[in-house]
Amino acid sequence: MSRRRAWIGELISEALAVAIIILIGDSAAAMITLYDPNPYAQAYWGVCIAWGLGVTMAIYVTGSVSGTHANPAVTLALALYRGFPKRKVVPYWIAQVVGGFVGAALVLQLYHPVIDAYNAAHGLTRAGGGAAGVFFTHPGEHVTPMHAFWDEVILTGMLLLGIFAITDEFNEVAPRANSSALMIGLLVAAIGASAGYLEAWALNPARDLGPRLLAWLAGYDGAAFPSPGNYWWVPLAAPLLGGVLGAGLYQIAVKPFLPSGRKPHAQDDTAPATD
Repeated sequence: MSRRRAWIGELISEALAVAIIILIGDSAAAMITLYDPNPYAQAYWGVCIAWGLGVTMAIYVTGSVSGTHANPAVTLALALYRGFPKRKVVPYWIAQVVGGFVGAALVLQLYHPVIDAYNAAHGLTRAGGGAAGVFFTHPGEHVTPMHAFWDEVILTGMLLLGIFAITDEFNEVAPRANSSALMIGLLVAAIGASAGYLEAWALNPARDLGPRLLAWLAGYDGAAFPSPGNYWWVPLAAPLLGGVLGAGLYQIAVKPFLPSGRKPHAQDDTAPATD
């Protein structure tokens, strides 16, 4: 495979990964927002699992091509701490945002009649933010934009701390083989279950910016940009900072104390021979 073809494949893979996540996740958001009674009325965990399994599926589909960063915060952390080429960071970011836009466009195609019916029934408009939560994030009750910023720093820090632990070959209790994709998905679901109502747990600049751009073009206007309280920048900046801090915490507080002088468990010399 030529280097150019491989590079194109990585970018397509990153866009596809985010599109899968948004198609599944924003569709779950549509289900809980647009229907009354909604299918998740007493089971918000179902929404969290849908988002988490969207991440898992994205990894299984694209992991062998690009590693499935699917999140600018992950790409930045890998560039800072794990040798990912810095020249690839911005192209990956662009591909991820494009994927978020495409995924949101598919959700709009699926749900636009229901969105319009919901807004009409509640006297809302897209420009006024009717059903905006289907596409992009916003603070919940009692949460200011600056409080939301620090929430997202903490939550994305937890996400990257977990991802770095799950994917560290020298972490002997990390999941092996292909089960890491499921564990990362469950980590996303757990974060949503524990803090999703604060500001819809963006955790991922591409997850918010791509759908927000699509919604802006689809008539959400000022509800999308700059959004109430000029909130649009929070789910972009906070996850990047949180990801760097969370991954950095792993590198400083955990990795130096791992048995890094030994081979990974899968190649341990003490393991019984199989040939």
